[in-house]
Amino acid sequence: VKLFITATPEVRAARRFAELSLVDPTVTLEGVLADVQARDARDSSRAEAPLKPADDAELMDTSTMDIEAAVARAIALVNARRCE
Repeated sequence: VKLFITATPEVRAARRFAELSLVDPTVTLEGVLADVQARDARDSSRAEAPLKPADDAELMDTSTMDIEAAVARAIALVNARRCE
């Protein structure tokens, strides 16, 4: 089973900011968001192996999920595919 796990740039930046701010009090949410958006642009437009879901991947948007919900959803997707 192939999973393509994503979240909105804003959610990913907020999650990363929460991690980084524990070790670097000078980090800003705006800066982290800019970094996430720049990385997304680079990764999705690179000539070799641009970041995109495989044709047979299950798309999983975790924007509204906490980690427990995301893991539960991933397990459910895997189990559903096994039963096909």
